[in-house]
Amino acid sequence: MISAEQNDFMTRVGRGTPAGTLLRKYWQPVALSEELRGPRPLKPVQLMGQHFVLFRDETGRLGLLDRDCPHRGADLAYGRLENGGLRCAFHGWLFDASGQCLETPAEPAGSKLCTRIRQGAYPVVEKSGIVFAYIGEGEPPAFPDFDCFVAPDSHTFAFKGLWECNWLQALEVGMDPAHASFLHRFYEDEDTAESYGKQFRGASADSDMAITQVLREYDRPEIRAEAAPYGMRLTTLRTLSPEQTHVRVTNVVFPQAFVIPMSTEMTISQWHVPVDDHSCYWYAIFTSFTGPVDKAQMRAQRLETIDLPDYTSRKNKRNQYGYSAEEQRTKTYTGMGEDINVHDQWACESMGSIQDRTREHLGTTDKGIMLYRRQLVKAIEAAQAGEAVPMHPTAEQAGSFTGPPSIDGVAAADKTDSYCLDADLARRQGSDWAAARLVAA
Repeated sequence: MISAEQNDFMTRVGRGTPAGTLLRKYWQPVALSEELRGPRPLKPVQLMGQHFVLFRDETGRLGLLDRDCPHRGADLAYGRLENGGLRCAFHGWLFDASGQCLETPAEPAGSKLCTRIRQGAYPVVEKSGIVFAYIGEGEPPAFPDFDCFVAPDSHTFAFKGLWECNWLQALEVGMDPAHASFLHRFYEDEDTAESYGKQFRGASADSDMAITQVLREYDRPEIRAEAAPYGMRLTTLRTLSPEQTHVRVTNVVFPQAFVIPMSTEMTISQWHVPVDDHSCYWYAIFTSFTGPVDKAQMRAQRLETIDLPDYTSRKNKRNQYGYSAEEQRTKTYTGMGEDINVHDQWACESMGSIQDRTREHLGTTDKGIMLYRRQLVKAIEAAQAGEAVPMHPTAEQAGSFTGPPSIDGVAAADKTDSYCLDADLARRQGSDWAAARLVAA
């Protein structure tokens, strides 16, 4: 258990808070690229309790500005996209993507007021279908050459969803390998050939065994958690027989992302991004090592449970997450349908909007969570002291990162230590875009 003060130290993200100061030192997802399509490419954005407006001007340039007009505070999210920028609907003041005021049309002819006005503006960059923003002080870190950022656009798909809980408990579900045997337990295994786009419904690599069967029948895994240059590596071992071991390797990329296997051909890179202290968006990039992603199918699958325009879950605490006692008895462990995102959402939201960690009792299977919290506290303290923080690479250092490897497969019992790297290398060698990177290296 930890104290209430320690809990606040790790979870609260408003401007000036310890954790908020740290998270502002990193690029944060703020929108999907698809949200800026259409005749008016503009949307209001809330990030760590601050309010912004994101837009694309007529030239295609992205801008992220403070949402309140510096004239008298009117809402720029209702502004007009024209003449090279965003024009406030109150008095017509015009701002470009850099925050420079270009026009103050109601002022007397010859007025130089606009030359002295700048709106708060923040760097933004588009990567693999997600718009990232940097709202901290100083220079932002370079993007590491992880698979999700270097794969061709045709081989990635991005999506998101809103959860009504604090970012930290949402992130911690991704460092808890043991829960998958219970929360995501299915009593029947589907045809693994029909598993495209679905997590935990395919077969493990080097096996024809459905992942759902592995999770259901082998629910006491050995979990190893170790620090890695990018954050943390989690290795989960399930002994299937004296000859075979199921190996699942997942990663936490500091400060708030994880990279996990979705299937033999696809990985998921997912961020949990605070809207405020009490809600967060998950942003995911699905990366394919084989053929191009069927983006239409992936999007349609997710829209079965997600409502636009806010990407809210159709199953939520207001309708008991679609809970069915009969389904819980016969089909799934939760009785909440087959979408594992809904399972995770229930688990995290049911803790309260901010989990009271003074009442928790961690076990052996929580070793990843314990390691991450130590890393988080150390990084927060470093940020407070003005010292270097983890995973803040320069452009030169960014090229030294790859992967990180994430694998779900069945290994010979005496090959578990080398299985992840061996399986990852074989997958890369069979992938056009990833093989090209091996040759270049």
